[in-house]
Amino acid sequence: MAGTNAEILQALGRLQEGVDRLREDFQEEKALAHESRAKLHSRLDDQAKEIAHLETTVAISGEIDAQIRGKIEDLKETVEPQIEEWKRIKTLGMGISGLLVVAGITVGGIIVSASDAAVTAIRAWLRIQ
Repeated sequence: MAGTNAEILQALGRLQEGVDRLREDFQEEKALAHESRAKLHSRLDDQAKEIAHLETTVAISGEIDAQIRGKIEDLKETVEPQIEEWKRIKTLGMGISGLLVVAGITVGGIIVSASDAAVTAIRAWLRIQ
């Protein structure tokens, strides 16, 4: 029976070794799974932070856009009357320029007529033909 007991003990030793290997493999897998889950959670946390940052950025951008639109409206209210005034002044200036041109042409015509009359009068006074 000694051979049988030795075989049984040997089989139990192999069985114990197999169980130990399985336990080690299981512990390794468990550690790797834990590490993998930790990395996954870390990535999810990073993405959540990025999304929160983007949401904040979008909200701030929307507020800035609203402020800019308000400033543009204020500028329109200030600038548009000035533009209308400038157009009125420009039109008035064009009218005055036109009047000055007409007056210059008229004065020029009068001077030409007067100079002809003056030449005739001087010729008559000096008795030149």
